[in-house]
Amino acid sequence: MPKVRNLVVLAAIATLAASPVAAHVTLENREAPIGAPYKAVFVVPHGCAGSATIKLRVQIPEGVIASEPAPKPGWNVDVVKGKYAAEYDYKGGKISEGIKEVVWSGGKLPPHEHDQFIVDTYLTDALKPDSMLYFPTVQECEQGISRWIDIPAPGSSPHDTKWPAPGVKLTPKP
Repeated sequence: MPKVRNLVVLAAIATLAASPVAAHVTLENREAPIGAPYKAVFVVPHGCAGSATIKLRVQIPEGVIASEPAPKPGWNVDVVKGKYAAEYDYKGGKISEGIKEVVWSGGKLPPHEHDQFIVDTYLTDALKPDSMLYFPTVQECEQGISRWIDIPAPGSSPHDTKWPAPGVKLTPKP
């Protein structure tokens, strides 16, 4: 019987190791209050199936404003700007447009190393406390692409999706 149990355990480990969910791009800070600054630290745990990461694209969700990506030595950082769906109060004024996507490229993250990519942001009062906020992310590698863009249906878990987007749980305003 121990041999069968060992085989079952090994099969489970092999399945998890092959699963994209086992080590996806995540946010280091998994909770944050609305109406406050938020440092979004995207953790890239490895490349794509043994291939080095050469580009990371992060979509900035609605309600997240005043985004400023941190420079990363050896990488270029580009942004895509656009209009927000709403106008937001920010530091005594109104803001209606800003960064909608951040793209790091030109660098090379070896396939078995991890690293962090940072965007300083502000989480507006328009966001709903006690909910999850997702940042769809695409990891491009020398060979292959991992699209961490799945947003779970309300009431389900990110673990119910094959390619979960990095998410942060929103807490009430401080």
